[in-house]
Amino acid sequence: MSTAIESNLKEKRVFKPTKEFSKAARIQSLAQYREMWEESIERPDKFWGREASELTWQTKWSKVLDWKEPYAQWFVGGKLNVSENCLDRHLLTARKNKAAIIWEGEPGEKRVLTYQQLHREVCRFANVLKRNKIKKGDRVLIYMPMIPEAAVAMLACARIGATHSVVFGGFSADSIRDRITDSKAVMVITTDGGYRRGSIVPLKKNVDDALRDDPQSIKKVIVFRRAGNDVHIEEGRDVWWHREMDYVNAVCPAEPLDSEHPLFILYTSGSTGKPKGILHTTGGYLLQAYATSKYVFDLRDEDVYWCTADIGWVTGHSYVVYGPLACGATSLMYEGAPNWPENDRFWRIIEEYAVTVFYTAPTAIRAFIRWGDQWIKKHDLSSLRLLGSVGEPISPDAWMWYHNVIGGGRCPIVDTWWQTETGAIMITTLPGAIPAKPGSAGLPFFGVDAVIVDDDGKEVGPNVGGKVVIRKPWPSMLRSIYGDKPRYKKTYWSEVKGAYFAGDGAHRDKDGYFLIAGRIDDVLNVAGHRLGTSEIEGALGSHPAVAEAAVVGRPDELKGQGVVAFVVLKGGIAVEPHLREELRQHVGQVIGPIAKPDDIRFAEGLPKTRSGKIMRRLLKEIAGGKAITGDTTTLEDLSIIAKLSSNSD
Repeated sequence: MSTAIESNLKEKRVFKPTKEFSKAARIQSLAQYREMWEESIERPDKFWGREASELTWQTKWSKVLDWKEPYAQWFVGGKLNVSENCLDRHLLTARKNKAAIIWEGEPGEKRVLTYQQLHREVCRFANVLKRNKIKKGDRVLIYMPMIPEAAVAMLACARIGATHSVVFGGFSADSIRDRITDSKAVMVITTDGGYRRGSIVPLKKNVDDALRDDPQSIKKVIVFRRAGNDVHIEEGRDVWWHREMDYVNAVCPAEPLDSEHPLFILYTSGSTGKPKGILHTTGGYLLQAYATSKYVFDLRDEDVYWCTADIGWVTGHSYVVYGPLACGATSLMYEGAPNWPENDRFWRIIEEYAVTVFYTAPTAIRAFIRWGDQWIKKHDLSSLRLLGSVGEPISPDAWMWYHNVIGGGRCPIVDTWWQTETGAIMITTLPGAIPAKPGSAGLPFFGVDAVIVDDDGKEVGPNVGGKVVIRKPWPSMLRSIYGDKPRYKKTYWSEVKGAYFAGDGAHRDKDGYFLIAGRIDDVLNVAGHRLGTSEIEGALGSHPAVAEAAVVGRPDELKGQGVVAFVVLKGGIAVEPHLREELRQHVGQVIGPIAKPDDIRFAEGLPKTRSGKIMRRLLKEIAGGKAITGDTTTLEDLSIIAKLSSNSD
């Protein structure tokens, strides 16, 4: 593999790490990566045991892995505490007075919590939880904006052994109710409100609405005062965070927890419409969040690291809170929208705090492109040394823009593929060791035995599309769907015998790099040809007039599925009569005639959740001429749906 990649470096658009970056990196060469990866696959006990020894254990494990497909137990018999590993162990070093969290609110407030200060707040709030009768094994639902107290709540739950379930602050009351019902949570931690584009999101009201049917499991609601909006306080159930903190001290030893103790439940969408409660446990999850943060982001003590993900998603869990803090890094949190009050908010933040590592989503990158380079040119981004991408495949053209405009042509980009279920990054490049190819996620991380198989479960060769599967257990893997082991087995372990099926399609190039096509159900079958929607989107995005595109399928009597593209043009470009055909021909030139969209609809914007994900389900319904069904409460802008539904141009 190493030789093949080296021989390919002279090809266009392959970016080798600079000698200066490699020399200072944790993993410095392809040879070193390959040696470590092979050890992690062939001798996982030795590899992961060595990595785990860098964490703080209250009782050492007796066995690294007990695997009875599809159930894994990692570090059997070991006891540790995630909160202790993220906080206490740093207090014995010079990191004690280092910034753990730098926070900026959307209105402009600024706070810094050192490791010592964060430790104190977490211990105090852990005692608040105890005071309110939360105990080891209880489920606690957290519904908060991007404020430091969200991280405090997570770490406090982990400290006493309560299992947290964070709900994204953009979700509706129904979503909260469903998650309470499924997890049987006994407490909700929330705020009066949060800020989004200058408006206050009424989080406490949403909780009240969710509890209107009186879910019997909820005994307490703790409310943090964030926005100062009026809220209802239910006597006997609701208490104020700040008042509860007055009754407790800052002494709370970390509870020794079994390595397989449930750390959190995070709900993700399922094909049945019922959210799946993905269960992650303590030791293995923490280890892989720590190891990927350390190696993929090449974290060092002087870094100011910013992952823009919301705390409500797994990226916020692994790469805002647990991974960076376990590494002793400085993690930046920002509460609001990237275009409030203007389109340069992110670049202002990077300049002000001298951010060195920046990890964001392709959706955001496409928005930045659409808004124009003039917003970036106002700011000094020279502090950046590493960029990352997460959440969906990034097109080669967006990758190149990110590299040239944000990274100034000098910053390596780590394009990361992983899922809520995997818990941590699975496929990526390592910035000091592995050359990057725009549009490709890269190579498997340590311990990840990922391959591409056909519909019969047989591994395919280079440049042949198929399903991404993982053949060996990894430390941060989900342990089950909460309360539904049969669904866990059926969903993830029945498609391909002896392997975890990720649900994504991909192919590998001749160097072994993975090119992710997206979800299998986002792969269109057009006249017998399998076309990845992300591939067509990438082709459209490479046209100079296009800022963003989303592609879906619709039923077609002749071809099986037709291709419908929703296109947002760059600012200042008008919809001209010739442009639709010009874009169709452009796609035909980039991919081939079979990929030409049957219908191109121009739009002012695409329907997205508040976290920035395109709601393709809604686009499929519009493309198929169907009425909009299902929950739309998470949409950032409801008016977009009305405009798309009434406009076929």
